[in-house]
Amino acid sequence: MSNHEQHENTHGPVKRNGMSRRQFLSYTLGGAGAFMAAGMSLPMIRFAVDPILQKKAAGTWIKVVEESKLTNEPQEFKFKIHQVDGWYVSDPELTAWISKDDQGKAFALSPVCKHLGCTIGWNTEKNEEYVCPCHGAHYTKDGKNLVVAPKPLDEYDLKIENNWVYLGPIKANTRV
Repeated sequence: MSNHEQHENTHGPVKRNGMSRRQFLSYTLGGAGAFMAAGMSLPMIRFAVDPILQKKAAGTWIKVVEESKLTNEPQEFKFKIHQVDGWYVSDPELTAWISKDDQGKAFALSPVCKHLGCTIGWNTEKNEEYVCPCHGAHYTKDGKNLVVAPKPLDEYDLKIENNWVYLGPIKANTRV
């Protein structure tokens, strides 16, 4: 064996116990990338979650009509509410059918059919009932479901103050 061959065998590749340059760069760049990704995604997560963390405001009462204008025959009244949905602010127009019962107590029904959500009308078939034009659901003056619809019409909370009718949130019908 020559001196040259002996020298090659004794000096093999050096094995290091520490981290190689490639590993160091991989860890450094990976950590920096993860830090930047977290820094960009945290504001987006906060943006998405923040509306959920806000306290719910108590239902507000909306002034709709003077009490003197109410009759025993249901009348359609339109009103606007101020609505904040996350960051979207709007003032949609809603409708309520308001009338008095046989004892003279006022009540308000939602015009949304409980079958498929169409808008109902009063006495459109001259039968003293609410009728849904979409699929023929019928309701009594108190909102009781007669045909097709699975549930009675929803009812608005109603209060009368200073001779004005105020409507609150929608609730399940308590009249039937």
